[in-house]
Amino acid sequence: MPQAAKDKGAGKLTSRHAQEVEPGYQRREALQLTFKIFIISPFRLAHGTTTLGFIFQGGVIAAADTRASAGGLVACPAVHKITPIHSHLVVTSSGSGADCMLWERILIREIRLYQLRHGHRLSIRATAKLLSSMLHPFKGTEMCVALTLCGWDNGPKLIYVCSDGARLQGDVFSVGSGSPYAYGVLDRELRWSLSKGEAISLAREAVFRATHRDAYSGNNVDLFHITAQGWKSGNVLFDVVHQSRKSKRGKNKS
Repeated sequence: MPQAAKDKGAGKLTSRHAQEVEPGYQRREALQLTFKIFIISPFRLAHGTTTLGFIFQGGVIAAADTRASAGGLVACPAVHKITPIHSHLVVTSSGSGADCMLWERILIREIRLYQLRHGHRLSIRATAKLLSSMLHPFKGTEMCVALTLCGWDNGPKLIYVCSDGARLQGDVFSVGSGSPYAYGVLDRELRWSLSKGEAISLAREAVFRATHRDAYSGNNVDLFHITAQGWKSGNVLFDVVHQSRKSKRGKNKS
């Protein structure tokens, strides 16, 4: 059986793999699993973001900045990193923009197909398990996807799923290059008894403080509040925070 090209950066399919599989679908599957092509990028692109989600007595809060970065370049200042999946579920995305958008569309499609086939919506835990199962075959590749499922399904749910197939459920998650700074604010202020206004202010403050130290995060803050009635969204400009700082400085001078 002919071998694949031996040029640098190209994979090789051995005759041993050809003998182990049967013709047809299994053969094509073996080709996909054993033949790898490595593409050398002209330069390395560093990605960064700040996303978070937490549970409190009034539901679930999801927040994220809106800056898309490619190394030291601000590729886009108005990217939506929180995507509604259905009326009671949104996901925050961190990683490669193209990978995240693709898998969000796949997830929306699979949930809709399940609902059409079975007459009811897939639960959030089952959704996270499905997403984890679909992502696990790409473990070890350069695909970079980290999604946090924030929703309401017989109570608030918050589940983190990443591209190596990991699936974690908790009460608070922050993902991205700015997450250590966001956690610093959340660990100090987060508590179950927060009111809706306090929870929104805390999420906004956590993302803003992260963008203050993380160069790859910035611009605006997208906010989603999910309850038993569904999700509601809002957008907060950082200019509001800057204006409040200026007003405080003016009072101090006077």
